[in-house]
Amino acid sequence: MLDEILNKFKEKKFMFISALISVLLILTVLSFYIFSHRSQQKDSDSFSAYQTILNSSGSKQTALSGKDSQKQADNAEITIDIKGAVQKEGVYTLPAGSRVTDAVKRAGGLTAEADRKSVNLAQKIEDEAVIYIAEKGENISVIPPSSASGADSTEPGAGEKINLNTATLAELQTLSGIGVKRAQDILDYRDSKGRFSSVDELAEISGIGEKTLAKLKEEVTVD
Repeated sequence: MLDEILNKFKEKKFMFISALISVLLILTVLSFYIFSHRSQQKDSDSFSAYQTILNSSGSKQTALSGKDSQKQADNAEITIDIKGAVQKEGVYTLPAGSRVTDAVKRAGGLTAEADRKSVNLAQKIEDEAVIYIAEKGENISVIPPSSASGADSTEPGAGEKINLNTATLAELQTLSGIGVKRAQDILDYRDSKGRFSSVDELAEISGIGEKTLAKLKEEVTVD
């Protein structure tokens, strides 16, 4: 009888221990699963935050790149002044990298009196360049476009009139309708007379008519 009771007790004890071990194993597995899931969620959140930062940084870089592109676009044009034997003298805006032939086209083309030998149509032009197209008979060599922005430039500032009594040969060539020959004639006249007392005296120089004189009155002075 006692042996039977002991055997039953041992059997129940074994079953209890087995059940306890099973419960502990289940709890261990559940704990490991929960911990792993939370760790993965945390890593996912961290990655999402990192990706957001990268996207934000990329957007800022894109915006900055857009501003840089706009600045480059703003600098992709040049402004030049073309004078002499062209249909429409004046100041024109051209794409950067343009050549003299592009400026001539914008000015309506060459006149019948233009001397093609006086200019290199294939030459590139810089911003603020002054281009002069000579007329036939001026007997001059090729005149390269001059840039007002050069460090050695002697041209007056924008809107400043040229003084006929102090102007150099290069300065006189920047005037409307004045090439090398006319500029030299002006200097010769000044040397022979001593000085100009009036802008109207330019009419006494061969080749300067009423229309040219009218333009020059807006560009020169004798003061």
